[in-house]
Amino acid sequence: MNSLDLIGMAFKNLWRRKVRTILTVLGVIVGTASIVVMLSLGIGMNESFKNQVSMMGSLNVIRVDTYYYPEADDGEVDYSRPPQRNTLDDITLERMAQIEGVEAVTPLLNSYLKFVSGKYVAHIQLVGINADNMQAFDFELSDGRLLTAEDTNSLVFGSSIPHNFYDPSSRYWYYGRENNESPNVDVLNDKIVMTFDMSYGERNPRRDQQDQRDRRNRPIDIEVVGLLEEGQSDKDYSAYINIDYLKKLIQANSRNSKTPGRISYGPMQGSNTQGYENAWVKVEKLEDVENVQKAIKEMGFGAWSFTNILRQMLDATKTIRTVLGAIGAVAFFIAAIGITNTMVMSIYERTREIGIMKVLGCVLGDIRRLFLLESAMIGLLGGILGIGFSYGASFLLNRAGISFIDMGWSMPGAETTISIIPAWLAGVAVVFASLVGIISGAYPAARAMRLSALDAIRNE
Repeated sequence: MNSLDLIGMAFKNLWRRKVRTILTVLGVIVGTASIVVMLSLGIGMNESFKNQVSMMGSLNVIRVDTYYYPEADDGEVDYSRPPQRNTLDDITLERMAQIEGVEAVTPLLNSYLKFVSGKYVAHIQLVGINADNMQAFDFELSDGRLLTAEDTNSLVFGSSIPHNFYDPSSRYWYYGRENNESPNVDVLNDKIVMTFDMSYGERNPRRDQQDQRDRRNRPIDIEVVGLLEEGQSDKDYSAYINIDYLKKLIQANSRNSKTPGRISYGPMQGSNTQGYENAWVKVEKLEDVENVQKAIKEMGFGAWSFTNILRQMLDATKTIRTVLGAIGAVAFFIAAIGITNTMVMSIYERTREIGIMKVLGCVLGDIRRLFLLESAMIGLLGGILGIGFSYGASFLLNRAGISFIDMGWSMPGAETTISIIPAWLAGVAVVFASLVGIISGAYPAARAMRLSALDAIRNE
């Protein structure tokens, strides 16, 4: 028999016992929908965790510092031993850039300066960064542009910086702004200066009388060329400037000022130490972050990323996701038993038919293929309909908005999706259901082939 004849006979046989076929297909639908929905809950949980952690900062960025705690023999960090410290200079950063999977590297130089716009002042952390790599480190703008290598006194402000300005002469500034109003400062258009002198822009009678202001420490005119989009929590509270220009400002301030501004990281005043305290390393693919992080630690530096938090969250829910998958697998196993039972019963009912087929010279392989095709059709149809039911259940779960599990890690504004069914999961489920159908029909097909033709014909 050719393939079309086999397909036609398979459809005819299934339709002839349609009630049993429908019940068997229903079992496959329930099994497919169960395992897909259970897995979708695990995938949704993982994606929700990723979204929550991503609000803290990019998962693909590794924070590098000069302090590194060596690992013990069991691979765990040994905090009982003193940390090691190595020099993080341009040569070392170039070596990190050569690590497989690394997209970009930038040193960081942090300082703390005072910004003044009219009667408003703000104390802001200023971060020197490699301007050429800003886009690679996911700086998203709400207005303006990013820095370029040619920029000197140009800055990019984090989204929260405009709200840091306050009027020091107002009696309300210490306890909160009057009527919760934001300061009237347009950072992209108003004139703003910055200085290492923390008393600049504020009245200080004692200082005025003693005339102790260091006139060599003049305020620096700046131009804010960009404002970052809100929600990049690790970038919201800093201002960014070309790192080479910030180095010159720090050196000039250290030489000329009697009251240098506080430098939190980078070359310290009066120190000949070269290098940086911190750096960022951007990894192209999320799955490579842990390998790059390990390579940086092997170089003798501390390496940390938000994937560390994500890994802890995923490990904490690993048992839950395993149980969800197991529940779905049990339902699918029961459906497989149902297919086997249906096909075995079909053999008993069609024993005489099988004997006639053998006497007429039907090839044994065709008999096997017929039964396998029938069981595969049951699996395929149940898998397709099961996927449809899965999408419906997923839609209802997400529409209801009831969190499947609350680990206490939800962040305000974080996107939380309970159930996610990616296209690959739907495709794999249909293929798997078909394979389960074929496997379930293997034993009945082999049994049909072994039947004696004469005994089968005599069977009533």
